[in-house]
Amino acid sequence: MKVVILAGGYGTRLSEQTSVVPKPLVEIGGRPILWHIMKLYSHYGLNEFVICCGYKGTVIKDYFMSYLSHQGDFTLDLQRNRIEMHRNGSEPWQVTLVDTGERTMTGGRLKRVREHLGNSTFCMTYGDGVSDVDIRALIKFHHQQGALATVTAVQLPGRFGAINLSSDRPRAAGFREKDASDGQVINGGFFVVEPQSLDLIDDDSTSWENEPLARLTEQDQLAVYRHRGYWQNMDTLRDKAILQDLWDTGDPPWCVWNKGGAANGSTKISHPAIADRATI
Repeated sequence: MKVVILAGGYGTRLSEQTSVVPKPLVEIGGRPILWHIMKLYSHYGLNEFVICCGYKGTVIKDYFMSYLSHQGDFTLDLQRNRIEMHRNGSEPWQVTLVDTGERTMTGGRLKRVREHLGNSTFCMTYGDGVSDVDIRALIKFHHQQGALATVTAVQLPGRFGAINLSSDRPRAAGFREKDASDGQVINGGFFVVEPQSLDLIDDDSTSWENEPLARLTEQDQLAVYRHRGYWQNMDTLRDKAILQDLWDTGDPPWCVWNKGGAANGSTKISHPAIADRATI
């Protein structure tokens, strides 16, 4: 199963960092947050990635072009134009990098990479959030529900679009902006998507979080997987500092690949919307 990562937004609330590198390459513990996200999926055996580039996309491409040489030892024969690798410490990843445009919205980015996805179910997430979500359980839940798309819901107060819960079934019920005091759950990303869902995306100006998810909700085709474990996005310098502090403890909660087991704490529920992520 392939994993699509939206990595093309401007990251304006991290401008101190993103004036130099795109948001997905802002580092936590000396590694880009994009690397942390990919490590989570790789922990569950998903190693094929399609990365939707946009703002400073060439920097992301350069990062992966040099990844092998940075992770291993090699002899470079300049006269014969030949490289001999001695130790390959890189990940078992197959990475497709696609320029999806600087101003393209999230839905438009998905539509632009459709040719790289085939006709199979795929995972999708944003390039700015980490979690200990159990990807294997998420995919299993999606197939059990038989919906066209599944979104992971997490609880967090604040500025995100709220998820209204259905009382009896794990389906989306409607969208609204979140009131910081109402304690509702939010769209935490980590989607599982059937390729037919991409037919609901009109063009580059379409935000995945708006029209497509609303249409899926109307069709009773948006399932919601409740994650009760760790989740944190990196939207501001404060968020980055929180993640770095956790990394410095030596036991960051999202690094399930270092724990020898699967992530914890997930059940069910229903509904999302997130205007903040429309250009990621």
